[in-house]
Amino acid sequence: MGSVSSKLNWLRAGVLGANDGIVSTAGIVVGVAAASASPGPILTAGVAGLVAGAVSMALGEYVSVSTQRDTERALLGQERRELRDDPAAELDELAALYEAKGLSSATARTVAEELTDHDAFAAHVDVELGIDPTDLTNPWQAALSSAVSFTVGALLPLIAILLPPHSLRIPVTVVAVLVALVVTGAASATLGKAPRQRAVTRNVVGGGLALGITFVIGHLVGAAVA
Repeated sequence: MGSVSSKLNWLRAGVLGANDGIVSTAGIVVGVAAASASPGPILTAGVAGLVAGAVSMALGEYVSVSTQRDTERALLGQERRELRDDPAAELDELAALYEAKGLSSATARTVAEELTDHDAFAAHVDVELGIDPTDLTNPWQAALSSAVSFTVGALLPLIAILLPPHSLRIPVTVVAVLVALVVTGAASATLGKAPRQRAVTRNVVGGGLALGITFVIGHLVGAAVA
């Protein structure tokens, strides 16, 4: 069950990473397109934003997950020491935890003793910490996943703004981005078992505002430079 939950969390993180790539890169390329008709600056800004965003996402995820992994390892080490130094107290603690879950005192004691005889360490870290020692978070996997998902999302607005003719660049990009935000909003809501309509609306409105703001700023800066 924990493995399924972990996979769903990774999928949801991937969807959110793609969503970030879509919105941030779309904001960059739309803002530049509003200021310049030349595809060169748009491509340069879009690629730079894609690379910077992917690296930033990967680094942030690596640091965050590394910190989480260090914390998990420290907690596991502490649990091993407690079991070694005072196994009787740890048995009492485990029985109390099962009793708090609703078992009778006698049943909780029996369960704690049987689990301790089987694998005391696994029993304690499962109930006390909720950690699977064989499935700790992997910072490299998290970093790569974030970078890839961000890149995949970022490619959509970059392609959408470069392929159409000049007069259609921004409209086509806006439509493509809003449709993609509907998909990512629905996907994240489904994975998180949340209401889809609310998530989609929040996603689309937020992305639309980002595009509108960057377009206005790009237009004003372009006019001022010209």
